[in-house]
Amino acid sequence: MAKKKDYDYFAFFCKSADIACEAAEYLHKSLVEYNRETFAANMNEIHAIEHTADSVKNEMIEVLAHEFIAPIDREDISRMAHILDDIVDDIDDIMRRIYMFNIDSIRADAVEFAALIVKTTKAMKAAMEEFKNFRKSKELGNMLLAVDALETEGDEMQSNCIRKLFTEDNDAVTKIVWTTIFDDMETCMDNCDNAVGVIEGVVMKNL
Repeated sequence: MAKKKDYDYFAFFCKSADIACEAAEYLHKSLVEYNRETFAANMNEIHAIEHTADSVKNEMIEVLAHEFIAPIDREDISRMAHILDDIVDDIDDIMRRIYMFNIDSIRADAVEFAALIVKTTKAMKAAMEEFKNFRKSKELGNMLLAVDALETEGDEMQSNCIRKLFTEDNDAVTKIVWTTIFDDMETCMDNCDNAVGVIEGVVMKNL
């Protein structure tokens, strides 16, 4: 475990955001190359990524528990840690649903949604990398707005995907399965926006 005096919380945020990007890219790759017969191996890989995210979060929380002075409010650090970990958990949930439901083939709009998750996690990671400069950064505000705009795009994509599902498919089970998956994808987008929301709160507290 890192010594308290050596622990860089902003570097932790970047590392966690990088793991979220890795998970998002793996999700997209797994959907593009989907093979129901071999998807169990994909599940093992995403579980390994999720385990790494948990380990990083737990290390940070352990350090924070003994920290007397932190660079920003302890509550904000803890909240950010959990949200960044939640993003990876959300992606794990998406893949778990696909595995549990034993889906025959992946919808094209699901692949498109996964690509948007990749784009959003990358935008969120860029904001995390700039976070350490929040007191004087001229770029951070636009980075936060970029993630917010992508989250709004995700809301619209979720609505369009579900509408298409209910207008083009008559199978009730298919509707339930894919509505659940699209909801999970939208939750992942929400948590990316929640992460930058913590940054916005920190900035407001330090104006």
